[in-house]
Amino acid sequence: MRVEPHLAPRAANHVPLTPVEFLVRSVEVYPQRPAVAWNGRQWSYRDFGRMVGRFARFLRACGVAEGDVVSVMASNRPEMLAAHYAVPMVGAVLNTINTRLDTDTVSYILSHSESRLVVADPASVAVASEAARSTGTRCVALADGEGAEGTPRLDLLSDDDTPFEAELSAIHDEWQPLCLNYTSGTTGRPKAVVYHHRGGYLNALGNVLALGLTSRSVYLWTLPMFHCNGWCHTWAVTAAGGLHVCLDRPDPALLFPAIEAHGVTHMSCAPVVLYMMLNHPARATRDASRCIMVATGGAAPTSALIAQLDALGFDLTHLYGLTESFGPATLRELSEEQRAESSGVVAAELAKQGVRHVAAGRARVVDEEGEDVPMDGTTMGEIVLKGNTLMAGYYRDAETTEQAFRGGVFHTGDLAVRHPDGNIEIRDRSKDIIISGGENISSLEIEAVLHQHPAVLLAAVVAAPHEKWGETPVAFVELRGDAEPGEADLRAFCRERLAGYKVPSRFVPLELPKTATGKIQKFALREAARRLSGNEG
Repeated sequence: MRVEPHLAPRAANHVPLTPVEFLVRSVEVYPQRPAVAWNGRQWSYRDFGRMVGRFARFLRACGVAEGDVVSVMASNRPEMLAAHYAVPMVGAVLNTINTRLDTDTVSYILSHSESRLVVADPASVAVASEAARSTGTRCVALADGEGAEGTPRLDLLSDDDTPFEAELSAIHDEWQPLCLNYTSGTTGRPKAVVYHHRGGYLNALGNVLALGLTSRSVYLWTLPMFHCNGWCHTWAVTAAGGLHVCLDRPDPALLFPAIEAHGVTHMSCAPVVLYMMLNHPARATRDASRCIMVATGGAAPTSALIAQLDALGFDLTHLYGLTESFGPATLRELSEEQRAESSGVVAAELAKQGVRHVAAGRARVVDEEGEDVPMDGTTMGEIVLKGNTLMAGYYRDAETTEQAFRGGVFHTGDLAVRHPDGNIEIRDRSKDIIISGGENISSLEIEAVLHQHPAVLLAAVVAAPHEKWGETPVAFVELRGDAEPGEADLRAFCRERLAGYKVPSRFVPLELPKTATGKIQKFALREAARRLSGNEG
């Protein structure tokens, strides 16, 4: 067939894919349907569209233009959800910031991203405003926050009758930057992952299909929206026309009442949140006859966890992905026959990372030559990804981008096997990343802090298994001379310099095992950490 000029794309048949379009459709199709619930209030899709419109008008009034970065540091509030539409609607780039970060890290993010504006909720405005002052960034506090002195306030929750204008002219290319997400970093400073509109659109639709979202779905926000934009569920739930139930924090005392009050059908979280729910007295209010699909990731669910979740009526799905893959790239689903097996068998199967979801590209396990490893469940290789739901690259870091995409695929750094049925299972991580309660922790960052202690000669940090958190960091320290700092002293030293969840759970003094060339043998320390935690396997 000849490619004729009149068959070229034109305005009528070729428009940029963008997740903002999901809101435009839902406002048109479901104007009266509940869209967002929070703190006893509820907004329809028409109301939510108006909220997004107010946010977009505010950004334009602030001089925010195409390509500008707008940062938001907030919990799972309606305004945080609205930012996922308002910011890209004006052609700007959304940068959601982890609310647990310290002022120094937030300052780095604002500076590196060249953020034009940072919007913060009451719990984050002190850190955000201090970081903004140090970088010359404008800071705005959400209306119900007191804010810092001189910090203007933004009210998006007041009702008005201004119609929602579906104006997407600022989105003229689906490869435009959509979001800028900062990783936790493995060598100090975090990397800046650039999302594009195309990937956000496709991964959101992949989530709709993978989780079975519909217009009757009620999604409970236990996963932070600042984390990979809530795994793209900020857009997926809206695409389906479902209800977003927002919560400021994943407190079981809030979770269980919200589940019963709204008839929650879906939620996503790290296993640590599930442990919190299982050990909270409010679980007595849970009606286990109504099943909830729970998507989890960041740590493999244990057999003990799965056995107890059945009693709560939770149907678990294991997702795998990275910030660089817009969140979920693969999922592990079980058949009815598999779910009927013992909790130990179910746990072993759900621990696998599974297969790619429908909108994701290829997920392979390859050897050092880039060839697929045998599907035998034993031969290890690296997981590599290829498809439309991968980042554009790392902002202001061409060298690292090229290295990540070498050979025409994205290198995850995760080592895995592939089973005969096609399911991928991670066996180790090539990077020294510790995943604790769903949060990525750099062992190198902790080691750098410990090396500042006057009594520490060398430090090595590895992951130890933990029943509640999945993993926790354990620090092995080689001390100088006769120095004998207590564990309390080392913990206090780390607490002053690290976020709380990064502080090691144990500090073990010993002469570190080394190779003939002086490299620390971390594999030996991992075994020691397992023994210390009571896990010999």
